[in-house]
Amino acid sequence: MSPSILVVDDNKELATLLTSLFEGAGYTVYAAHKGKQAIELAKAERPDLAIVDMLLPDMLGHAVAEGLRATKPDIKLAFVSGVFKGHRHSEEALRKFPGTTYLEKPFDAKQLLGLVREMLPSTTPVPKQRTASSNSGEFEVDVDIDVEDSEEAMDLTGNIRVTGVGSISAELRGSALTAAKSEQGPISGQRPPPRVKAPGTGHSPSRPGKQGELRDNLPGLITAFYLSKETGELYCQKGAVKKVVYFDRGSPVFAMSNLAADRFGQFLVRVGKVKPEALEDAAVVAAASKRRTGDVLVERGLLDESERLYFVAQQVKSIIYSLFGWEEGSFIMSFRERARTETIKLDVFPGNLIMRGIKKLYKPERLQRLIVPEDRLIPGPMPSYQLNEIDLAPWEVQLVPKIDGTRTNAEIVAIARRPENEVRAFLMSLMALELLQVSDQPRDGDFI
Repeated sequence: MSPSILVVDDNKELATLLTSLFEGAGYTVYAAHKGKQAIELAKAERPDLAIVDMLLPDMLGHAVAEGLRATKPDIKLAFVSGVFKGHRHSEEALRKFPGTTYLEKPFDAKQLLGLVREMLPSTTPVPKQRTASSNSGEFEVDVDIDVEDSEEAMDLTGNIRVTGVGSISAELRGSALTAAKSEQGPISGQRPPPRVKAPGTGHSPSRPGKQGELRDNLPGLITAFYLSKETGELYCQKGAVKKVVYFDRGSPVFAMSNLAADRFGQFLVRVGKVKPEALEDAAVVAAASKRRTGDVLVERGLLDESERLYFVAQQVKSIIYSLFGWEEGSFIMSFRERARTETIKLDVFPGNLIMRGIKKLYKPERLQRLIVPEDRLIPGPMPSYQLNEIDLAPWEVQLVPKIDGTRTNAEIVAIARRPENEVRAFLMSLMALELLQVSDQPRDGDFI
């Protein structure tokens, strides 16, 4: 039997990602999200190594480690913690368990895997990756579908950062854009030839993918890539619509979609850069000459090269943002190197992407479901991001100190003196970033 690892982390998406990481390296993996659950699981499965988050909802990491050692004295230990969030507790854990490994979030997943291999060599060979030329199980984002999506009009910031060849970053400045609602329209132009293959459908990536229902999990999935500095893909599907987000060392850098309205030419129409008739004419020429529609638009002076770069980056960003509006659908996490081959990459901090995505795409009824008026919010003990890393509006900066558990969400909305849904979206985004959490103190009117 292969060596076994117990992953103990209350961030379920990160635990899922680490499970995939270690399973792909030939280990048997168990996951727990609370300390007591981890100890009970260790009694039953007796893992060889445990990777323990320092701050769990019910126990501190060193207390969990004591429970694990009581069950299995020779279990190997590694601790992880957020920067400046669990430092005192980590010092205590390392004092009690000398010789153990300690990593701060965000950490390099490959570095963690290397440390695990040193502590616990795997005896199971890792399956070889199949070649990308396999024709089975394709995630066909190059085959357009012409359906009407539920996405509403989307406002996009004018400035955008991209990273090009040689990791050179540039900021492209433009006017704020409004991408009109995705609607049915003519499919035009030539699609680039490569097809994206989704894991779990006939093609084996470099590591097995993990899958599940999307629901409200997108912020957590993005954060899981960020905290582990992983490179890979997040495949999302809702009905016939398929979209994929590429991550490079934890940052979302590119995206593709099989929705006709998401294609570059259609996106230019949606933001008002190109008129529909001009696109249709250019698409005919592109199809006849087997070129991309964008090349023809540049040739005709309807788009210059710098504008093409700018609008491609905005198109990618709009595809990623659109996924925040999905309350249904499924996802698959995969871990391959394709993102590193992209010549142009979006340069956006995941924390700000999550905040803006929630603000732009979460509908009022969804926010009302997630932000319960009677709940009280308090600062999260182990946020995935620091507050000073997030772009906040002046009114948001002034509101944050007042969210200390002394007021209900309804009271916070009232004192903010902003539109209700705007405040709810702000609160929801801070919860998604784990900067806030619901207090476990009784709600008003509850009996103790």
